[in-house]
Amino acid sequence: MAEENEVLKYKGRPLMRKDNLIYYGSMADSHIVMLQILETRQVNGIDVASRVSVQLQLTDPAAKSRDRIVKKSEKDGLYTALDFGSVWLERALAGK
Repeated sequence: MAEENEVLKYKGRPLMRKDNLIYYGSMADSHIVMLQILETRQVNGIDVASRVSVQLQLTDPAAKSRDRIVKKSEKDGLYTALDFGSVWLERALAGK
């Protein structure tokens, strides 16, 4: 069984969740992705994210909160949103 202190990862980068917000990436890097679950629907008695906001953000603490947003979009489903976010993050960290 996995330990409680073990961090969940997706494509080698950490995922952290707080309520309906999911942060993807490391604060030590120049960018992170923030996913916000906007709507959920019931599938077999389980809440599943149906609409998700995706934002690529700078991690610079000196920048204003609205200036930190580099890209943003809305996607249908958590997997689609996380997939887009991972591509944006890879490109931003590679300097493209």
